[in-house]
Amino acid sequence: MSNVPVAVVTGSNKGIGFAIVRDLCKQFKGDVYLTARDPARGQEAVAKLQEEGLHPLFHQLDIDDPQSIRVLRDFLKEKYGGLNVLVNNAGIAFKGRVVNVSSMVSISALGGCSQELQKKFRSDTITEDELVELMTKFVEDTKKSVHEKEGWPNTAYGVSKIGVTVLSRIQARMLNEKRKGDHILLNACCPGWVRTDMAGSKAPKSPEEGAETPVYLALLPSDADGPHGQFVSEKTVRTW
Repeated sequence: MSNVPVAVVTGSNKGIGFAIVRDLCKQFKGDVYLTARDPARGQEAVAKLQEEGLHPLFHQLDIDDPQSIRVLRDFLKEKYGGLNVLVNNAGIAFKGRVVNVSSMVSISALGGCSQELQKKFRSDTITEDELVELMTKFVEDTKKSVHEKEGWPNTAYGVSKIGVTVLSRIQARMLNEKRKGDHILLNACCPGWVRTDMAGSKAPKSPEEGAETPVYLALLPSDADGPHGQFVSEKTVRTW
């Protein structure tokens, strides 16, 4: 088993994820895995970084496929004994830093929710099951075109990012309860409005600039006790 620290970035063959891998290759003292659903695209992205003199590794990962997740998990456990840094750019936690890429849109979408929904999403005791129930209700309400009447904002993307941020808060709370001594720091963050295939070419930030906050959280010092369970933008903790 290798004693080398290891970092994994999901959905990282292009855009912000790709830029996060590039930065980690330069700053993280250990192995950095670029992952992608399509092995050909993943290997192509690895080759681009190798041309820059960097040395990322590749592993296939489709976060919608439980078997694909298990294969990567078992590989990491066998080769490294676990994982030091996980950046959930596409959407599993081991010992180390965990960064879930959310968006500031989650805060504006939260503000567009009814007071009742805001109270539920801001609760310090909400469970994962309760969050899934709320997300499912949004989908069902939207299908029936009654989502606004039921207190939801008119943005599926925004509500999905509320889910990411709230799930991060729940996961951090569970880590505090069950694995306090492992010094795992888990946060959600906003990379900003970044020029990607999804956000378009008019966005003000480059993928490299978008990678700054996720990489900052991924590389928090080993003796750091925070931030943890927070929503972070521009390397600053934001009020949820």
